[in-house]
Amino acid sequence: MDVVNTKRRSRILIAAFLTTVFIIIFRLSPEHNSHSVFSRHELGVTHVLVTGGAGYIGSHAALRLLKDSYRVTIVDNLSRGNLGAVKILQELFPEPGRLQFIYADLGDAKMVDKIFKENAFDAVMHFAAVAYVGESTLEPLRYYHNITSNTLVVLEAMAAHNVKTLIYSSTCATYGEPKKMPITEETPQIPINPYGKAKKMSEDIIIDFSKTTGMAVMILRYFNVIGSDPEGRLGEAPRPELREHGRISGACFDAARGIVPGLKVRGTDYNTADGTCIRDYIDVTDLVDAHVLALANAKPGKVGIYNVGTGKGRSVKEFVEACKKATGVNIKVKYLSRRPGDYAEVFSDPSKISRELNWTAQHTDLQESLQIAWRWQKSHMKGYGPPMATA
Repeated sequence: MDVVNTKRRSRILIAAFLTTVFIIIFRLSPEHNSHSVFSRHELGVTHVLVTGGAGYIGSHAALRLLKDSYRVTIVDNLSRGNLGAVKILQELFPEPGRLQFIYADLGDAKMVDKIFKENAFDAVMHFAAVAYVGESTLEPLRYYHNITSNTLVVLEAMAAHNVKTLIYSSTCATYGEPKKMPITEETPQIPINPYGKAKKMSEDIIIDFSKTTGMAVMILRYFNVIGSDPEGRLGEAPRPELREHGRISGACFDAARGIVPGLKVRGTDYNTADGTCIRDYIDVTDLVDAHVLALANAKPGKVGIYNVGTGKGRSVKEFVEACKKATGVNIKVKYLSRRPGDYAEVFSDPSKISRELNWTAQHTDLQESLQIAWRWQKSHMKGYGPPMATA
């Protein structure tokens, strides 16, 4: 056992060393000096700060922004994100002034202020957050610090440095378990877990703050995200230790790859047609399209709030069958008791975002979205590579 532990510690130290080297290389790149193009506004160029841009959704958003000729700065502490995703973006967009990565924690107010001082941001897309319902019930204080407190830090830096546009990554978890479906933007927000509560608090803070600053704010409440980049450049690679809390798609793929012996489905006694939860699964490609449209339509002094979903609910059992077909693996399923903080049925009414931003989900074939994500999983058996060692 001691030999195994020693080998494991050695691997962790090597991974930490390599990650540190990569970070130093990024931090010492020409874009990081105070005279770089990132430090000044440029006519015709919109410079977007993407917090959490090394994460699953944030990296896909950064890719879309870069494809649309935005200038992008990613800030991430890599506690949940992947440096490998940033490296891929750097390789795809190597031109000076396109993309920079800054390793930082949003909980460090002095560092965040320094980042805003040294960079001329036009807008912020705020993705950075821990985001697992089950984990939030076990570690509530972590969620309030990471989501609500860190959002305060970002807002204070925006105010101090006159950044007037915010696109905020929120969630349908702020609604809790509504009595009526589908969920509209007018549905009462009564969150039932710390994740939803922390996001709801952040929304309230943002809205109150915007009233006194003339900010342009877009709050996107999205539903269950699946899929990956159709061209196979990016995918979802959560930490192994988070498998118990992660998305059902990741759990299905882990079971299909034999990483875990089977899929655990939590809860079969809900008041639904087949007893399992009903969810609205939104493809990540559609989701980032909504973010770019929100940025393009953000108006000073206005707050836009939108549900981002397909408008169709699918049961967990339906999802599992689609995953079996997408992977070609007859995944073993084990049914367990409910997960704390979960709810029976949640799906959206996306008519408002369709009407006001001309956005409608295009990738609504569940099996097809899972097939695209599965292709990335099969070609990245170790995700983006060794994770950063964390304390």
